[in-house]
Amino acid sequence: MLKMCTVAVASTSFSKNKTLRQELLQKYPNARFNETGKRLSGTELVQFLKGCEKAIIALESVDSTLVKQLPELKTIAKYGVGLDSIDLKALAEQNIAFGWSGGVNRRSVAELALCFTLSLLRKIHVHHTETVAGAWSVKPGRELSNCTVGIVGCGFVGKELVHLLEPFQCSILVNDLKDLSEYCQSHKLKQTSLSELLAQSDVVSLHVDLNTSSRNLMSRQRLLQMKAGSILVNCARGGIVDELALKEVLASGHLSGAAFDVFASEPPSDRELLGQPSFLMTPHIGGSTAESILAMGRAAIANLDQAANPLSFLEC
Repeated sequence: MLKMCTVAVASTSFSKNKTLRQELLQKYPNARFNETGKRLSGTELVQFLKGCEKAIIALESVDSTLVKQLPELKTIAKYGVGLDSIDLKALAEQNIAFGWSGGVNRRSVAELALCFTLSLLRKIHVHHTETVAGAWSVKPGRELSNCTVGIVGCGFVGKELVHLLEPFQCSILVNDLKDLSEYCQSHKLKQTSLSELLAQSDVVSLHVDLNTSSRNLMSRQRLLQMKAGSILVNCARGGIVDELALKEVLASGHLSGAAFDVFASEPPSDRELLGQPSFLMTPHIGGSTAESILAMGRAAIANLDQAANPLSFLEC
């Protein structure tokens, strides 16, 4: 049965995908897509969503100020998995239902974290840059198999990374707020404190949500707690790492490298950090695979009709 109410798709990634557009239009023939090619915010986002009963949101910020200007809006479905840009309490106050599916891009993000790890350990980015510049200098790297990997946050993506690391037979430490003793025992992992994980790991990979407890989780103090010569990978959320402190710690040589897909402000503007030879970065592409885009988009379409009380997602 065709749904005749208006749906607005703010996500540029969803809007560019022909398959997702077609599948949404089959259910909502008058759906509206973001054709600007840029992330909308403020007045532009309000104007785009105005008059719509349902919306698909990606990284756009949805807060009380926004939803109060959209009295017709009844449902928001999340394209992607992060909830840090959505004020769930504000949605509840305005009686707006919310649809979300966790872990739909877990493989895509976990593969990028593994890619970052291997690239840093083998100094791929350094070798590439120097070779393009005309140098031919071999810098010995490390084998992942002989490393201890610390996974901070062992939810959907963290567990997927554990699975991807199995062929390397490396030692794995995990840190999580939940008791994962049964999971760790079955997968031959060790759950430990964050301090112990940082001190013992050759690779630290972050996979926590961004919230009040995780903002600047990796402070200067914690960065310095990391094992000398280790590497840091962040495919989770910007804001988890103190980027100013990271720049200083990388420059000092305490860490041998860091790789980030996400930043506190995107695109990042700290050219000194971005220019560090031991720093590798990508423009928030963790979920940007053909497979992940379809999975996230189809979940969002389904959640337009399966949305629930926003407050039920606060513990996710």
